[in-house]
Amino acid sequence: MRALNYLELESQLERSGIGTATDQQRAALARTNVEVVTSPWRGGSPLSGVRAATTGDGLFGEYDVAHCNLVGPGSLAVARHARRNDIPLILHTHVTREDFAESFRGSTTVAPALGRYLKWFYSQADLVLCPSEYTKRVLESYPVDAPIRPMTNGVDVDALDGFEALREEYRERYDLSGTVVFLVGNVFERKGLSTFCRVAEETSYDFAWFGPYDTGPHASKTVRKWTSDPPENVTFTGWIDDIRGAYGAGDVYLFPTKNENQGIAVLEAMACGKAVVLRDIPVFEEFYTDGHDCLKCETDEEFRAAVERLAEDDALCERLGENARETAMEHSLDRVGERLAATYREVRDAKREGRSVEFEE
Repeated sequence: MRALNYLELESQLERSGIGTATDQQRAALARTNVEVVTSPWRGGSPLSGVRAATTGDGLFGEYDVAHCNLVGPGSLAVARHARRNDIPLILHTHVTREDFAESFRGSTTVAPALGRYLKWFYSQADLVLCPSEYTKRVLESYPVDAPIRPMTNGVDVDALDGFEALREEYRERYDLSGTVVFLVGNVFERKGLSTFCRVAEETSYDFAWFGPYDTGPHASKTVRKWTSDPPENVTFTGWIDDIRGAYGAGDVYLFPTKNENQGIAVLEAMACGKAVVLRDIPVFEEFYTDGHDCLKCETDEEFRAAVERLAEDDALCERLGENARETAMEHSLDRVGERLAATYREVRDAKREGRSVEFEE
């Protein structure tokens, strides 16, 4: 089977969770017998596709299944081409109205209009994939008129190999010492930026947020406020070349996010055996258990208490970390690859037989 696994604006999204999720899909599929192409255009680029179209060869390349990971004009063109030519179409939900809010300047205002577009866009699919049961419920509430199936983004354990060896280098680079409380990802208020900084202000530990942040006109006021004048014990590193350095340098992973579709970085931290502190939100209920593989909190005071508890209790950190590592292994790319390849075949066969993909309970 030849499958298109497409991420438009790929070079601009390499630092994002969507980019990581797409990379992991492709790494997982490389372990199967599915042949993957990453560009829908004949010749590999929009320009080469246009040239081919002018000679009668067609704008689009050939593939048995189309799988799109974004919702922009490139993905829309692929979706329309697929529907016109009876090519099975899978649309992957990495973007919802809910998790778009509190990301960039004006994103909360735009979110309702985005929701209406997403309802229409995702409803074109033969199958919608999403990272969690929570996201499925969100899409059903729009409502999206297509079968929806949760499938974990997974975690690339092999890509994290050797993180321990980078501990001293990255702690020295960012002047970190003692118990380091950390977070990995783009700096957004939705991910709990204000809570992260307020908790830091109430403790004596070093806090580090590893990930890029915007300072231009599209950056939110909250991001500009905290990154331009952070608490004395908070470091915003910006983009780092080797993400393994973040997991090597940090000790307690603090993620007070307000909304997620899954949270790949949480699985990465768990795969590295880190003690994890999460906000108690619905999406984490289906993956993680308070007191077993993480601690869950709701208020700033609870987050502060959890951080201090972990900083003072090595045995608790070790137990949570060991259990977290086992949880992460349930999301291995081997499992993701097998299920994604089976899904491609299922959607292809259903299309050939003129029937809809069956809903999974």
